[in-house]
Amino acid sequence: MTIYLDAVWALNFLLDLMLLMLTQALARDDTKKRRLIVGAFIASLLVPISIYFPESFATSVLGKIMISGIIIMATFGYRNKYRWLKLFGLFYFVSFSIGGGLIGIHFLLKRPFSMSTNGLLTYNSGFGDPVSWLFVAIGFPLVWMFTKSRMDKHVKEKIRYDQLIPVTIKMRGRSYSTTGFIDSGNQLTDPITKKPVILCDEIALKQWFTDQEWEQLEQCYHTFQMDKLPSEWEKYLQVVPYQGVEGSSMFLFTLRPEQLIIYYGEKRITTTKVLIGIQFGHLTKDASYHCLLHPQMIRTATIHSA
Repeated sequence: MTIYLDAVWALNFLLDLMLLMLTQALARDDTKKRRLIVGAFIASLLVPISIYFPESFATSVLGKIMISGIIIMATFGYRNKYRWLKLFGLFYFVSFSIGGGLIGIHFLLKRPFSMSTNGLLTYNSGFGDPVSWLFVAIGFPLVWMFTKSRMDKHVKEKIRYDQLIPVTIKMRGRSYSTTGFIDSGNQLTDPITKKPVILCDEIALKQWFTDQEWEQLEQCYHTFQMDKLPSEWEKYLQVVPYQGVEGSSMFLFTLRPEQLIIYYGEKRITTTKVLIGIQFGHLTKDASYHCLLHPQMIRTATIHSA
């Protein structure tokens, strides 16, 4: 039997690339395309290894799991353990879903049993019932598109209003972009100016501060010693009182940005009437977003076509 290694390798590369693309789509991750290609290439290396070194550690169950971890690391990077485990599990979920779909279609089209005068007979040809490469090449994209469309529809029906969107903040003449999450439960507003308050964590906000300025700001927040506030930030800072979940009165350090831009669907929404609450820490474990947006912004801000 002749094995065309280049053809098998190329097909595996494309299949692995599509699996990683689907993983990225379901995780709502912003990984660059070149990293997806690198990850797919690493995954496709199992083809020549399996052919030339069939007894190697890489072809064992443990070896494949370790390689899968390397693939996730190379494709999506490592920010924290929680995010890595989520992507690792999602990658296997996608692989099993696509593989199960292919097997289901295969046995739907084939006849694994037949009826005879003596009863029910099962049959196969050779060792098992192999799925042809032509079937995989045609069926895989179809199952991939079906899975992605169903997942996207499910997400839209479930989330609808709450979603991740790009956010750009302009402050002190500098602009940085991050990912925001529209939280329908966020009703925090400044009682004096009536401006909506969004929350941004330190990953997003530290880009405007030096390490020393951020330490001074955090110390000022915990001790409420306003004389230790960095002088460059005095005119940008505003303290907003609010009531905590347990009913106690608390305060929040907020910043007054020059402009806030969010991209909602096909619209570009700009506003200057907003305050940015400072979160000294992370908003999420997997760092999927860094801004908790206020739903009032969608209703009151200026909307432009994107």
